[in-house]
Amino acid sequence: MIEVSHLTKRYGTRTAVDDVSFRIEPGRVTGFLGPNGAGKSTTLRMILGLDRPTSGRATVDGRAYADLAAPIRSVGAMLDGRTVHPGRTAAAHLRSIADTHELPRTRVQEVLELTGLREVARRRVGTFSLGMTQRLGIAAALLGDPRTILLDEPVNGLDPEGVLWIRALTRRMAAEERAVLISSHLMSEVAQTVDQVLVLGAGRVLADAPLHELLTAEAAPLVRLRADDLARLVGPLIAAGGSVSETEPRAADVVGLTAEQVARIAADRGVVLSELTAVERSLEDAYFALTADAVQYRSTAAGDEPRPAQRTKEPRR
Repeated sequence: MIEVSHLTKRYGTRTAVDDVSFRIEPGRVTGFLGPNGAGKSTTLRMILGLDRPTSGRATVDGRAYADLAAPIRSVGAMLDGRTVHPGRTAAAHLRSIADTHELPRTRVQEVLELTGLREVARRRVGTFSLGMTQRLGIAAALLGDPRTILLDEPVNGLDPEGVLWIRALTRRMAAEERAVLISSHLMSEVAQTVDQVLVLGAGRVLADAPLHELLTAEAAPLVRLRADDLARLVGPLIAAGGSVSETEPRAADVVGLTAEQVARIAADRGVVLSELTAVERSLEDAYFALTADAVQYRSTAAGDEPRPAQRTKEPRR
């Protein structure tokens, strides 16, 4: 388990991480999200003892990383899978880590098998594709059979089969009561993998909630409908509190009313609906709503004025 308490990191006058607190519990996969410059990498580095916090504390199983008796057996991390000597073979790279930490060499063969690298174990890492290098980084993270796992952009460079593999692997690790933290920018993949979502913006926690709660919190219902007599419905839908946007002839999106409410209004007026769909909110929708005021690097469309920096939203618990 990871516990972060009032963690702050300043670089001169710039605050990269601002009073951040959260827990990564065993038995679930937590997605760690946030725009560039949000403080995610700095937070991960402080958890692993690579950066010293200005204030606050980060612990793994109740201890600071530096105080763990055998860190590699407690927490496995991949922050950058490319930090491997290109002249070494995959097996040699893993053996050097195993020997340094007094792990049995049989574990090297196990993680090579687990990550699908057994057939290329004797190839030099410099010949690996990005996806193969990612697999090697994950193999190194799992070498100590840790109870806590941190993976930064684990599906980067993986082919579709590899994406399915990492999804199944992380779910299995959580099922084994391990604590799994995944930092990623791929919303669709996070939505299919994680149980909990932790969102950082401008160095602060914007949300820390189960995925299903994040998708339903503060989201006005959205209904998609189609009807030949759409014009007869617009006024009543607006009067009932809905916002109606025509998407194409005889089709519209209605925000603020449920599908049941729309169906009743249509029935009351004798309008036949050829389509009535309740549109579920996506993780991407929730993410952009949370981070809209916390984006550090924002592009400006032609003709638009740059937006001034705004205060971040209060964290959702």
